[in-house]
Amino acid sequence: MTTESQNSRFRYRIFTMVVLLALINYIDRGAMSYAAAHITGEYGLDRGEWGSVLGYFGYGYMVGALFGGMLSDRYGPRKVWIVAGIAWSLFEIATAWAGDFGLAFLGGSALAGFATIRILFGAAEGPAYSIINKTIANWATTRERGFVVGFGLLSTPLGALLTAPVAVGLLTLTDSWRAMFFVLGGAGLVVLVFFMRIFTDRPETNPRVSPQELAEIQASRVQSAAAAAEAPGAPALPWWSFFRSKTLVLNTLGYFSFMYVNFLLLTWTPKYLQDNFGYSLSSLWYMGMIPWVGACFTVLLGGRISDLLFKRTGSLKVARSWFAAGCLLATTLCFLLVSQAQSVFAVIALMTLANALNALPNSVYWAVVIDTAPSNRVGTFSGLMHFFANIASILAPTLTGYLTARHGYSVMFIAASVATAVGMFAMLQVRPGVGPRMPARPTLQPGAAK
Repeated sequence: MTTESQNSRFRYRIFTMVVLLALINYIDRGAMSYAAAHITGEYGLDRGEWGSVLGYFGYGYMVGALFGGMLSDRYGPRKVWIVAGIAWSLFEIATAWAGDFGLAFLGGSALAGFATIRILFGAAEGPAYSIINKTIANWATTRERGFVVGFGLLSTPLGALLTAPVAVGLLTLTDSWRAMFFVLGGAGLVVLVFFMRIFTDRPETNPRVSPQELAEIQASRVQSAAAAAEAPGAPALPWWSFFRSKTLVLNTLGYFSFMYVNFLLLTWTPKYLQDNFGYSLSSLWYMGMIPWVGACFTVLLGGRISDLLFKRTGSLKVARSWFAAGCLLATTLCFLLVSQAQSVFAVIALMTLANALNALPNSVYWAVVIDTAPSNRVGTFSGLMHFFANIASILAPTLTGYLTARHGYSVMFIAASVATAVGMFAMLQVRPGVGPRMPARPTLQPGAAK
């Protein structure tokens, strides 16, 4: 491959580094689940309290998701990447002393110590996916948007899949749950340094981008209806105009259902397998991976399918809304079957299928924001979507702890099916491209965003 050809694809180096950094972000948040036996044993936490520990992350995560998107619009994604990346890595390291911190300084409560550190850690991790969407909006062409969003979101299932072998491997090699957090926090800092050496907010200011590649990206922006809707020098819509868009609000509800499933499986699968089927830590490294294998493929496939549907039909409603609703219907049915399954093989197989179907439209929720929002509000509106959808990051682990303590583990899958059914009905009413206080999008040729 010639140097000119390589330079014309430089944006894919950016996308790859984004995925790598987000991958570490995801492993960081899920690693604690594999230290459940160590932490609950050391500090005497019961199942309900452990559910609370897992849920504390979500309180901070919601806030970080909200303000991360707004700050990336105002200051650019690069600065927010730096601050967030450093902060979440340091708080990941601090998790090693969270329980002792609570015992020493918060009234002798280890639970309060974990609450404090996990909330701050969640706030630092929260901006990541809003910044990813802002980065993609700045760097990707319109025709590749669905796939690139899917590529960025690959870090979700791949990170969850790798969390099992990474966390169990570190726990086994070091024989210390605290050392696991030291290693993961340090890895995040190293990757952040390499990423910032090549990343700029926009391709126009990056010397590694060739004139040919820059022309391709800029030409795509001209075709974008969201960009076309903005008059030169026009002020940005106020943040609260997000709530004037039925499409953005209902799309958020659809994304909530995805997040509910995601955090349910991420936080409770290890303990569920240990308690219900007697799996040991040495077995969890591969059993914990299985439910995420299919999702690693479908999250990429979903972006491609959405782009193909749009190319074939010229309708974002079909490519985004109907596609997502169909996937959520299938996910709902799978979780109902999981709740009735008795053998571990049936449970794992159905969980894997349900998770793969749930991940299939993951890129759709983020693409709908890019399709619908003005480009100078993509970060803000992505952050708002992420903020409200991430109520699930608190609700899923906390509600599961409450339900399973009283009714057993099967009920957690019924709750998941309810969440995805609600998301399905919401996505059926989503109309991508119809933004807040903006005129209807002009008709475009297939392949260009409405």
